[in-house]
Amino acid sequence: MKRLIALMLAIMMILAGCSKPNTKDTSSDDPSKTPDKAAKPQEYSTVYSGEITTLNYLVTANQNEFALAANFVDNLIDYDRYGVPIPGLATEWESSEDGIIWTLNIRQGVKWVTHEGKEYAEVKAKDFVDAAKYLLDPNNESLTANIFYSVIKNAEEYYNGEIDDFEQVGVKAVDDYTLEYTLKQNTPYFLSMLNYICFLPVNGDFLAEVGDRFGTDNTNILYNGAYVMETFEPQTRRILVKNQQYWDKDNIFIDKIKETYNQESATLAPELFLRGEVDYADIPASLVEEWMKDPAKKDSVRPNRTGFYTYFYALNFDPKFDAEYEPDNWKIAVNNVNFRKSLFHGLDRKSAMITSEPYNPEQRLSNTITPKSFVDLDGIDYTELEGLKEFANTDSFNEELAKQYRDKAMEELKGKAKFPIIVYMPYNSGGTELANRVQVIEQQMENLLGKDYIDIQIDPKPPTNFLSEVRRSGKYGFLECNWGPDYADPETYTDPFTPGANYNFPEFVEDYNDDNGEKTYTNLTNKAKAEVMDIKKRYELFAEAEAFLIKEAFVIPYALGGGGYAAGRLNPFESQYSPFGVSSNRYKGQHIMEKPMNTEEYKAALETWEKERAEALKNSK
Repeated sequence: MKRLIALMLAIMMILAGCSKPNTKDTSSDDPSKTPDKAAKPQEYSTVYSGEITTLNYLVTANQNEFALAANFVDNLIDYDRYGVPIPGLATEWESSEDGIIWTLNIRQGVKWVTHEGKEYAEVKAKDFVDAAKYLLDPNNESLTANIFYSVIKNAEEYYNGEIDDFEQVGVKAVDDYTLEYTLKQNTPYFLSMLNYICFLPVNGDFLAEVGDRFGTDNTNILYNGAYVMETFEPQTRRILVKNQQYWDKDNIFIDKIKETYNQESATLAPELFLRGEVDYADIPASLVEEWMKDPAKKDSVRPNRTGFYTYFYALNFDPKFDAEYEPDNWKIAVNNVNFRKSLFHGLDRKSAMITSEPYNPEQRLSNTITPKSFVDLDGIDYTELEGLKEFANTDSFNEELAKQYRDKAMEELKGKAKFPIIVYMPYNSGGTELANRVQVIEQQMENLLGKDYIDIQIDPKPPTNFLSEVRRSGKYGFLECNWGPDYADPETYTDPFTPGANYNFPEFVEDYNDDNGEKTYTNLTNKAKAEVMDIKKRYELFAEAEAFLIKEAFVIPYALGGGGYAAGRLNPFESQYSPFGVSSNRYKGQHIMEKPMNTEEYKAALETWEKERAEALKNSK
């Protein structure tokens, strides 16, 4: 089975995805027809509140750090603005008939440069091998190594120290411009994985030169992507400038990107946008109505697309929070299925969503962990497969069921747990919407289930290091979490719930062993992962596993990412598009518009984009 990228596909990308807008009518009010700014450097300004902790893209699993890396280092495979795979650092690729060996031709002439834009070396196939070797050294504590070693032959064995010869790992530089991956088994979604951050390259000589300093600041990484980070002043500012030696620099239209730190950015950004100090602002739900009623502001605000990040409320089975919140008592309660189901059916997700989406909250709600329209099986959406479909189209909020399960839990936990059960709910204080949401949830659930049953205690935490200090440390009982897909397969949405993933630690749940002594959910997902030839059976097995996760109320599916409203000077339909990986974080191919897109223009542009995307996807098959 050969899979070769055609020259025609690259031409289509140039014509459809990255072409310059019409420059004849510079007075056009259509924001999709942006004047050519070649004569005047384009600068784009934003504010942010959560500071990054590393620029080492080979160890991070943080979305904000992904977003920067995407602009600094290119992938083997990229995606155009319709989601069609296109050449990146690989110009063409093919797989063996059995799907085990993948061979990629590396683009020649691509340069690694320093933060000053000075050439350091040429990008070669060996850089991907060096990156893999770094990634698979457990001393480097990469948080994405598991994604890499889940598919590459002998990578997990090398990572675990079972073999010490890296030559046995399935990644090889055949020559300077030929890279070869050998997989554990046929992996239907492997091509889509190459858009993920753990498959980015690194220059081995530079890595050896800087040692442990790699990624500690902007001077200790190299760049082969569209931008270099000229200035990095943590909790002050970041400045990205166009990489003048970039292989595709003719398709980079924004010359400088200024990102300014402000702890109150979520609150201040709308006003800063109105004053012309920034070029983008999320408009919080509390301000949307005011903006919509103001003739001047209304023309600057538009909806955001929903995405494929899934949001859910996790119930922690291995609580490590402070004794004052009674972690031992929580552990007793959370291992009672009726207690979990009382919370599952007691959470009014629509009321919670109104804090972010007051006009149409239902469009953001999701009843499953895997979003609708992510993958399909012969035209049937994955969420409509047997078992999962009973949840996909049903609102989990049900007051009567919540009370029934509450009563059963109180009876079963009598003499075992202390009531009211403290539901410790920390949250990231970096945004006003989440702060409002946890208060809504606290009041709504306590009023429904009774303050004699639960005592939800909310606790604001700083945005910087929130993931490491709260979620990964298990210092919560009930927490809003999110997960984005890494590749085009349902397996990617099982990752947060696998042992060692540091989400809600379901491996510690009690009384859920199957006949083989394995945790039921883990065993179900392992069966699905093992099925690589029969895609129908594979998807059905994953649907069964996800249905189990939801049915037993280990988590409460909540919403899709994206959505809400924004004011911005970038055309959202000009950006690269991919539900997984890092392509969608790139500024490549985008222009700064003369004026923001309004809601009517957005709807028209969305309709056009959806038609063009459907055609592009059809033509790419």
